[in-house]
Amino acid sequence: MQTQAAEPVLSAMPATAPGRTPAAWLPIERIDGTHLSYDDFLARYMHANRPVVISNVAGDWPAMRNWTPEHFKQRFGSQPVAIGYDRNMPFDQFIDQVLASSPEQPGPYMYRSFLHEVLPELLPDVIPQNKFAFARRYASPLMLEKWRRPDGYLKLLIGGVGSKFPVMHYDGENAHAAITEIYGDKEFVMYAPEDGQYLYPKKFFPNHSMVDDPVSQDLGRYPLLAKATQYRTILKPGDMIFVPAKWWHAARALSTSISVCTNMLDGSNWGDYVDEVANDEAKKAPRKAWLMRTYLKTAGRLLDAMERLQHNSPALARALVLPGLLAPVSAEVAPEPSRRQLRIRIPTN
Repeated sequence: MQTQAAEPVLSAMPATAPGRTPAAWLPIERIDGTHLSYDDFLARYMHANRPVVISNVAGDWPAMRNWTPEHFKQRFGSQPVAIGYDRNMPFDQFIDQVLASSPEQPGPYMYRSFLHEVLPELLPDVIPQNKFAFARRYASPLMLEKWRRPDGYLKLLIGGVGSKFPVMHYDGENAHAAITEIYGDKEFVMYAPEDGQYLYPKKFFPNHSMVDDPVSQDLGRYPLLAKATQYRTILKPGDMIFVPAKWWHAARALSTSISVCTNMLDGSNWGDYVDEVANDEAKKAPRKAWLMRTYLKTAGRLLDAMERLQHNSPALARALVLPGLLAPVSAEVAPEPSRRQLRIRIPTN
């Protein structure tokens, strides 16, 4: 990966406890979104599996003007909201804990609230789509129902000073991710897929790391971590970070932080997506897994052809209509998923 610096720099954060070492790191490439076309984004970053921070995105979102901790507290009051996999809280109590959060006593970090399922009233605030976060094949009607998500699994992320995503990880199902910062500042730490061998993956969750703090490192417990190259950036409002498939990442709030996250899937990460979901299914139903793999491989070839047609002969593709319907290639040709609540029969797990 190309970066803005040739040599690692030492973290400005001191070790927070005896025996910990501030990590050296390299900055993640940054580019102004007003000077980046969607086709260039695909070629230079998504299809190259290369991370980037894109500034000046989603400036038209009402969320950029309205979303504050006080706004959420007033709007939702004591309405229960999902924080983690098995934790719900009244929204106002959650916001109070976010505002009271500190590095010494970090509050909760919201990472499991999918807007179309639990907070549909927020959808008008994230229109029009951030073109760089378009879900691509998740928006195709050829996707199996479980993964047919034109919103790209749009979810809300909120945390206070010192709070963080609970584990360093890479996204499941070989998905790309895009996180758009709306309020406050958030630090991202990333490692390339080839450095996963140094990050102590968990035995039963190989996309989760046992490393508890990649910034202030415990090299006594995790000595191999010193061999991994860390990349780092700080997101500010209007910034989006693209996290390619299988890139390890962790995030922590430097101030009260509000952002949204989506996933993306296309030909660049399709093969490993098919393998992962089919292998998971094979543990329960081998024949169903074979059928799933066969269907997804066939659908992938069809999607490849329709995407190429739209790229090489856009006028012909528009005249035929079907390629754009079955394989939407950009936010410009796909229906806006946030105009209304999606009817999702299979809940997000």
